[in-house]
Amino acid sequence: MNISIVHDWLTSYAGSEQVLKQLLLLFPSADLFTLVDFLPLAARQGIRTSTATSFIQHLPFARTRYRNYLPLMPFAIERLDLSSYDLILSSSHAVAKGVLKRPGQVHICYCHTPMRYAWDLKDQYLAEAGLDHGLKGIAARYVLERIRRWDRQTSSRVDHFIANSQYIADRIMRSYGRTADVIYPPVDVDTFTLVERKEDYFLAASRMVPYKKIPLIVKAFSALPDERLKVVGDGPDLEKVRALAGANVEVLGYRTGEELRDLMQRAQAFVFAAEEDFGIITVEAQACGTPVIAYGRGGATETVIPLDNTSNDAPTGVFFQEQTVDSLVRAIQIFKKNRNRFMPRTIRKNAERFNTLRFRNELNAFTLAKASGNQTKHE
Repeated sequence: MNISIVHDWLTSYAGSEQVLKQLLLLFPSADLFTLVDFLPLAARQGIRTSTATSFIQHLPFARTRYRNYLPLMPFAIERLDLSSYDLILSSSHAVAKGVLKRPGQVHICYCHTPMRYAWDLKDQYLAEAGLDHGLKGIAARYVLERIRRWDRQTSSRVDHFIANSQYIADRIMRSYGRTADVIYPPVDVDTFTLVERKEDYFLAASRMVPYKKIPLIVKAFSALPDERLKVVGDGPDLEKVRALAGANVEVLGYRTGEELRDLMQRAQAFVFAAEEDFGIITVEAQACGTPVIAYGRGGATETVIPLDNTSNDAPTGVFFQEQTVDSLVRAIQIFKKNRNRFMPRTIRKNAERFNTLRFRNELNAFTLAKASGNQTKHE
């Protein structure tokens, strides 16, 4: 088949780009389309340059402020010409699923999440863009409401949805009224190798944006002065995190992938406070044999086997049930009391079920079944 792959934008290498990399490995002859492609050569990790980008690529300041063009993105994604392809695969967390298709084409969407800018992260987007007050704020909210209606309406352009977790499948049903099959994203467990000897520090690592809740983690460790915390990452909240850090908290800022992996392998536990769609980094930590202390909502509930599940004798982490300092402190204390129950090899085994080969096999089988079924229907 003649295949096109559509990705929202290429500006950094994160979780959705790991999925894109595997799609390109699975379908090496596919053409790649995206709104903008500013991904540096050193960060591409095998992702080839896009076949075509949208007009936003050439707008002023698009390299650093592409999100400011969100109101134009629905129009831009619909201008991409995919009419010559038999199969469209969209990797979508924003607008990629809204591409236009002709009769007879099959569109399969791997949905990382329904568009957060128009749904549950609307207020954060407005605040970060400085559009949360005044007349500009009123106009921005009107635009986002129109985008949300567009996002809901264009779900009908997708023939088959794949969700990256059951959590996101439920959100797809609530947002679009559509069912979705779940195929967990690929995790490079071969790179994040097992280290059984752990040191006495905890680790938190994330881009420092509000919903990741890194300040919450730092505050919790301020209430536990005898416990050491290392924090990796940069972003808008970095200076806030540094200001909150006490003597037992080491804020390392940006670190390379190799440096982060080394820290993850040696940590006694990885702390994760966000309500994430899936949370690849929690699986990477487990691949290192490192247990996870995580907020008990979102994708983490599908990747971490909790200590409080009395039906298993192989826990891989501890959940806290509220995004509060007290709740996280209690989870850390529970972990410390039960530390000898967390076996690095068992934790590693849990992570291995999310490996990249499993992802490619499941996605390939799904794609072949849906594409061949559509072809038979039209013969």
